[in-house]
Amino acid sequence: MGPWRFVGRAAELNRLISTASDGRGRGLIFSGSAGIGKSRLLREGVATLPTDRLAVWTASANVATASLPFGGLAQVLPTDQPPGLTAAGLLRWAVEALNQQAAGRPIVLAIDDAHLLDPSSSALVYLMARDEGATVLATLRSGEQYPHPIRALWTDDLVELVELEPMSVDDVSRLLVQMLEGDVDQASAERLWKLSEGNALLLRELVLSFKQAGEFTKSFGVHRWTGRLELAPSLFDLIDTRIGQLTPGVRTVVELAALGEPVGIDLLIKATNEADVELAEDRGLIRVVQSDRRSNARLAHPLYGEVVRRRCPVVRKRRLEAQLADLVEAAGARRRDDLLRVAVWRLDSGTAQDPMQLLMAGGQAFAGFDVPLATRLARAALDAGGGFGAAELLSTMLMFSDQPAEALNVLNAVDEQATSNALRARWLVVRGLVSYWGLSREATPDELSVEAKALRDPADQSRVRSFEGIMRLHKLETAEALRIARSILDRPAAPVAARGLAQCMIAHLQAAQGESRSSERAVASVAADAPLWRTDMPYLQLALELARGTRLALAGDLAGIDAIVADEFADLADAGDFRLGSGYLSILRAQAARLRGQTGEALRTSVQACAVLATSRIYAGLAHAERAQAHALRGEVDEAREAMAASDEAQAPVMAILYPWREQARAAVLAVADDLDGAAEVLRGLVWRLRADSFAGHEVLALHDLVRLGHAAEPIGWPDDADPGQTVAQRLTELAATLDGDLPGIMAAHAQAAARRSGPDLLIAADLFKVKGLWVYAAEAAAGAAGRFREARAAEANSAHRLMGDLLSNCDMLRTPALGLSRPALTDRERQIARLAASGVPSREIAAELFLSTRTVENHLQRVYAKLGVAGRGELRAALRMVPRG
Repeated sequence: MGPWRFVGRAAELNRLISTASDGRGRGLIFSGSAGIGKSRLLREGVATLPTDRLAVWTASANVATASLPFGGLAQVLPTDQPPGLTAAGLLRWAVEALNQQAAGRPIVLAIDDAHLLDPSSSALVYLMARDEGATVLATLRSGEQYPHPIRALWTDDLVELVELEPMSVDDVSRLLVQMLEGDVDQASAERLWKLSEGNALLLRELVLSFKQAGEFTKSFGVHRWTGRLELAPSLFDLIDTRIGQLTPGVRTVVELAALGEPVGIDLLIKATNEADVELAEDRGLIRVVQSDRRSNARLAHPLYGEVVRRRCPVVRKRRLEAQLADLVEAAGARRRDDLLRVAVWRLDSGTAQDPMQLLMAGGQAFAGFDVPLATRLARAALDAGGGFGAAELLSTMLMFSDQPAEALNVLNAVDEQATSNALRARWLVVRGLVSYWGLSREATPDELSVEAKALRDPADQSRVRSFEGIMRLHKLETAEALRIARSILDRPAAPVAARGLAQCMIAHLQAAQGESRSSERAVASVAADAPLWRTDMPYLQLALELARGTRLALAGDLAGIDAIVADEFADLADAGDFRLGSGYLSILRAQAARLRGQTGEALRTSVQACAVLATSRIYAGLAHAERAQAHALRGEVDEAREAMAASDEAQAPVMAILYPWREQARAAVLAVADDLDGAAEVLRGLVWRLRADSFAGHEVLALHDLVRLGHAAEPIGWPDDADPGQTVAQRLTELAATLDGDLPGIMAAHAQAAARRSGPDLLIAADLFKVKGLWVYAAEAAAGAAGRFREARAAEANSAHRLMGDLLSNCDMLRTPALGLSRPALTDRERQIARLAASGVPSREIAAELFLSTRTVENHLQRVYAKLGVAGRGELRAALRMVPRG
C-alpha cells in the first residue's frame, strides 16, 4: 500500500496557508496524538506556499539530533559554522544566516515534531519569531515535555496553538476508498473510524492487518469488513509502545478495564486498589467518563483493549471475567445492561450455568439489534438446556443472519415442546417468519390462517394473525391485510406487538394510497409504544421503517428521510450487522440523494445496499432497482440495464408490494436508452395497475414521470374506457385535490404548465420543487420553461437559464431525458464557437483559433442566439448550461 492522497482537514489546511501568507508573522502550531496526521497536514500546507514570495524552510526534529547544538535545524542552516564562537555568538550567527538566505523575503519556519528540538534550535526558533518576525509553523505531540522556548511561543502570543482533532468519519471513508481501491460499506467505515478513533496511522495499520488476513469481502464493487480483528505484529508493537511497561497492579487495572469496559470506577477500585487505578489514569491508559450518575472507566483507546485481551493468558482472562461478573452481581446488577454484561462475562469465563440468564441477555442483545451477539447467547442458552425459548430466539437470529434452512431445523427440533397455546403461537410466528421471508414460501399466510383458528386465546390468535396480515400486505392481498389489521385493533386483548404490526400495515397502505397524514399518525403511535414491544418483537422495527420510509419517499420529504437514517436505529443496525435494517435504510439514502440530483451519492448508497442485501431476497430487488435509477440519472445505459436485470432476478414474489418502485426504475432505464415510447408504455401500464390497487400516492409519481417525458397533455388511455379522454395532467389534478401533502399539488401544477406549454407557470413549478429540495424535478421544470421562452423569443429566457444553472449546480452528473428534451440542438461547430464566446473570447480571436472568417463566426453565433432564445453574448453562459457537452 503506497502513500495515499491527502483528504479532509480542509479548514485546518486553509488556516495554515492563510497564517503563512497573511504577512502578520503570528504563527500556528498543531498539537495532537501520534499518527493523527499532523506531519502530513504540515507538509501539504507548506507545499502550497509560494517560494518566490516567501522564504520557506522546513525541518524535522528527531531523537537523534535532540542532543546536538542546532541539530534540529541542520536542514536549514549553513553547514560551515564559524569556529570558536560562544553559544550566544552562534545564535546571532544563525539568525543572520537565515536572514541572508531569505534575501528580503518574509521567513516561514516549518518544523515537524518541534518538541524534539535541541535547546539551541528551540532558542533560534523563538528569536526568529519574536525579534525577526518570522512565521513559525510547527507540530507537537500531545503529552510530551516541550522545550521552554517552544512553549514560550504561545505563552508570548507569537503563535496560535491548536489541538488537532481526529479525522471525521467522512475523511476516514475517503481514505478507505484509496487504501482499498474501491468503495467501502458505510457501516464498515464507521466501525473502523471508531476503532482507529480517527487516527490515520492506526487506520493504515488496521487496514493492512485486515487485508493480509482476508477480512475484507467485496460484493458489487463494495468492500465490507467482516468485523473480525486479525491484528498484524506491527500493530501489536505499535500499541505495546504506547502502553509501555506496566506494574502488576496497573496491568490488572488495564486488563479489567479491557474485559469489562465500561466498568464502574468504584467496582474497579474494589477489584484492585485506588493507587493503581489512579496511576493508570495518570498514564493515559484509562479515562473516566460519566454515564448518568455513575463514573465509568474505559481504556484510552479501543485498540488498547484488543491488544490487552489478546496478551492476557486464557486462564487469567477467565478468572478476571468471572471476578467482574461476581462483583456486578454482588452489587445487585442494578442497571438494565448489567444483565447482558454479566451473561457475556459468564459465557466467556466458562461459569455460565443459568440458561435463563443467557436467554434473557440474548433477547436484550437483539432488542439492541446486535445480531451476532444475540445469536451467540441464544446458541449458548440452547446448549445449556434453555429449551423452547432458546430455540425460538436462535432460529429468529439465524433468519436475520440469512440462514433460514438452519433456522427451520432448530424450530422443528422443538416443535413438540410448543404444548400450550401461547408457545404454539410463538412457534407459528417464527416458523412463518422463516418460511415466508427466509424461504419465500408464498403459501405461508394461508397456513397461518388455518393454524390460528386452532388457538383459543384471542391474544395468541392476534399474534399469529398479525403476521398473516403483514404477509398478505406484502403479497398485495391488501383488502384481506386491511381486514385482518382492523380486526386485531378491535381486540382489546391483542398484545402490544400485534397491535403495532397491525398499525404498520395500515400505515403502509395509507402511505401508498396518498393518505400521508393518517400514515404519519399511525407510525408515530407505533414508535411511541416501542419500549413496550421492543423486547418482545424487535423486528417490528422493520415494518415500522418500511411504512415510514414509504410515506417520506412518496411525499418527497427529504428532511424526514435524513432524520430517520441518522436515527439511533440506523447506528444500531449498522453496528449489530442487522442487514435488513441497514440495507433498507441505505435504499432510503439512495432515494433521497437521487431526488436531490446527487447521483454519485445515490449510486454509492444503492450499491452498498446491494452488497449488504446480497444474501437476502427481501429488499434485494428494490436495492438493484434503486441502483438502476442512479445509473439512469447519470446516463449510464449499460449499467442501468444490468442493474434492472439484477433487480428482476433478485426480486422475491413475497415482496410484491414493492412493484411501483421497480416499475418506475424500469421506465427510467428504457428512457435513458432513448426508448421513450417503451418507457411511456411501462408508465401507463403502471398507472393503470396503481389505480386498480388504489395506490394513489404511488400513482402520482408514475404520472409525473410521464409528464417528465413530455406526455402531460396526452390521454392516459384507461384500459376500461372509463374516461377515454382524460389526460395525464387532468388525472394528476384530480388526484391532487384529494391527497395529503403539497407534492401532489406541485406535480399537478407542473403537469398543467407542461400541457399548456406555459413558460411562466413552468418557472413557478420549478421554484416550488426547489423549495422542497427536489433539484432534479426543479431543473427539469426550469429547462421546460427555458424551452418555451426560446420558442417565443421571450426576454424571460435568460432568467430561466440562470435558474436552471443554479439548480444544476446543486446536482452532479445528471443526464435525464427530460432535460434532453428541452435542450436545443447545436451542431458541434456551433457549440464550440458558443462556448468560446461565452467565456469572453472576441469573434476575431475565435476566427483565428478555428481558421474561420470573422463573418462565419458571427453567422454561427446568430444561429446559436436564435436556437437558444437569447439576445447576445451576455446571456450565453447561462443558456449553454442546457446544452450537453460535446
